[in-house]
Amino acid sequence: MKIRSFKRGDEDAVISLWNECNLTRPWNNPRLDIVRKLSVQAEWFLVGELDGSVIASAMFGYEGHRGWVNYLAVSPVQQGKGFARLLMDYGEELLKAAGCPKISLQIRTSNGSVTKFYEELGYKRDDALSYGKRLIED
Repeated sequence: MKIRSFKRGDEDAVISLWNECNLTRPWNNPRLDIVRKLSVQAEWFLVGELDGSVIASAMFGYEGHRGWVNYLAVSPVQQGKGFARLLMDYGEELLKAAGCPKISLQIRTSNGSVTKFYEELGYKRDDALSYGKRLIED
């Protein structure tokens, strides 16, 4: 798998991937999420390409305190082959190079099956609650 930054022509393939992986939600417009990411650290919006097709994605970010990863996705037919691990390793290196001391992520309670994957990468559950407040309706 080749890892590279997102390009505008990837939009439909990435949104299709997110839908396949059940990452989209009615209250989050994925096209707006892409536009928003492209305005902040666009080069850290990564896609994984295999044989000319987008099979994976991840959005990494760092605001000076913590790094984050969102929209980590691998096509269901390509899962279990190490592609998600490659993307996470790549993103962690980007964050380390930027001086980021810690990366955080959120897992939807409806997607608990991925906890084992993150634990195998060395992630531990933080003793924290995640709260959110919508500032702009999509």
